[in-house]
Parts: sequence; C-alpha cells; structure tokens
Amino acid sequence: MHQDASRSLPLADELSAVFARMSGLLLSEETVATTVGLLSSLTRETVRGAVGAGVSIVDDSGRRSSGSTDPRVEHADALQYELDEGPCLAAAAGRTLVRADDLSAEPRWPRWAAAAAELGLLSVMSAPMVAGDRVLGALKVYGAEPGAFTDHDVPVLTLSAAQAALLITQVMTRERARRASDELRQALSSRDLVSTAKGVLMARHGVGEETALTMLLSRSGGEGVTLRQAARSVVDSTARRRR
Repeated sequence: MHQDASRSLPLADELSAVFARMSGLLLSEETVATTVGLLSSLTRETVRGAVGAGVSIVDDSGRRSSGSTDPRVEHADALQYELDEGPCLAAAAGRTLVRADDLSAEPRWPRWAAAAAELGLLSVMSAPMVAGDRVLGALKVYGAEPGAFTDHDVPVLTLSAAQAALLITQVMTRERARRASDELRQALSSRDLVSTAKGVLMARHGVGEETALTMLLSRSGGEGVTLRQAARSVVDSTARRRR
C-alpha cells in the first residue's frame, strides 16, 4: 500500500489492509531477518511522513537493528546502543510508544538526538513489539522534518508493532522447530552410525558391546575427533576392505 492510497482509507480500513499484507508475509518468507526487512518497508510506506523505518531487536544476545530501510536508520540506531539512550530503547523498556517531534531540541536523549539531527533525522516515533510477557524490541519510523508524525500515525504504528511482534514470534518459533528437527535427525543418524561402528568392532575383534564402545571412545580421543567421526572412520574402513 503506497502512502497516497493509504491516505484515502479510514483508519480501521487502513490498518486492516496493512495487517492483511503483514500476515501474508509468512506465506512466502522463512527467516526472521527477511520478515523484519519486509515489515520495515511496509511500515515506511504506511506511516505518513516516514523517510526510514526499522526494527530494534532486544534479546539475550543484546541490542541490534534489523531490516533498516535506510543507512541513516541503521546509523541512528547504532548510536542509540552506543550511547545507551534513545526512543527505541525507551519504547522497549517502558513498553509504550515514544514520539519526538523535533530532535534538534529534544531533552530526553540530548546526545543521541543531536547526533540523529546531524544525520537529517528530525522526527522519530517508536512502538514496542510485545508478545505476551516478552518484549522483542521496537518498531520505529524516522522523519526528515520536525513534526513529521501526527496523532493519526500513533495507532497505526502501535498496532503495526503489535502485529509485527506476533509475526516475528511465529517465524522464530518455526525456525526453532526446524532447527530442533534437524538436530534430532542428526542425533538419530549419529546414534545409528555409532551402533553400526560398534557392531563392526564387535565382529572384527570378538568383543562385547561395552568394550566396542570403549574402543570407539578411545579412538575418538586419540585422534582428536568426535565420536561420530570415529564411528564413520570405522564404518568406512570396513567398506574399503570389502572392495
């Protein structure tokens, strides 16, 4: 939805159209990074006066930006993390929308605001992304002029951030499930390989299962390889002998 088209819609219809597009992202996108990038682009198109948008991720790994639509957005966000002040951090910490209409005279984050103004970013609005009891970060838009955002834009960004949090949570859950599935398959494969290698050693040396496992572990430690690699070596050696 382009800005001109969105302005002709009442707020409820505008938000419904935005959410419909956001929900459709999961039909074709797999990763959190890609989804966040699309969400940022959509937010920039939807919120009037925005010249850039992006997402600040706040989790156990730290604070970082994702999906920035403009190099200035990425730079401004990096300054927030470096200076430990700014609207995205405030929005995430307070779980509330934060808006600044003139960064050239913003007292809440004096160092960051001055730096952002030098980048040509004079307005900002940031809304927290909250899923249940968990704060994922904040969705933000920047304007090039003072007063770029109006009261009309507040519910648009607030509800967009809430929808973004749900979408990102779903994608993260899907990725975690896929990784867990891959790890399970690898674990089962390793178990089967180790069992095969133990059988080879039992037959080759006439030893029991426990002794065969001890031999594998000893080989693994002596060669500085994993148990799976040691087992693979034993199985492959048997295959070579049969040629």
